[in-house]
Amino acid sequence: MSTTTTDRPELPDGLPDTRRMWLPRTNPGVYKALVALQRASSEDVEPELGELIKIRASQLNHCAYCLHMHVSDAVALGVDPLLLSMVAVWREATHLFTERQCAALELTDHVTRLGERGVPDDVFARARTQFDEAELGRVLASIVMINAWNRIAIAGSYPAGLDERQLRS
Repeated sequence: MSTTTTDRPELPDGLPDTRRMWLPRTNPGVYKALVALQRASSEDVEPELGELIKIRASQLNHCAYCLHMHVSDAVALGVDPLLLSMVAVWREATHLFTERQCAALELTDHVTRLGERGVPDDVFARARTQFDEAELGRVLASIVMINAWNRIAIAGSYPAGLDERQLRS
């Protein structure tokens, strides 16, 4: 069964509808389960740290839809725009980030680009020095979730500027 434009909510004026699919409408049970998992994974993760994780993974995955959404969320939280502009080059600007942020960004880089070698022991060990076991589990789950959302948005061709949380499915 293919999705037609009548199966999807209207978009804000001027935003092109490039969507090939719209998960909230075509698979509402899956969408609701992903949202619940997203909420559980980000529970008790510092909001700024959570947004930095989402921004970094979205950069690595080239997901304009999620990058736009999470930069907007970070700005709304009051995160310094200069800091946000440095996330892509965080390794060259570690002095701008806390040790916890650097550990989370490094873990995000390796989990997002998993490859054949997985996450190196030293990367995981550095993350472990910054987060207790429960925190580390939530950080890891947050990284996994944004990677899942990136893949859905990229495969579905969701346009930058759209925010599904503000639409009625």
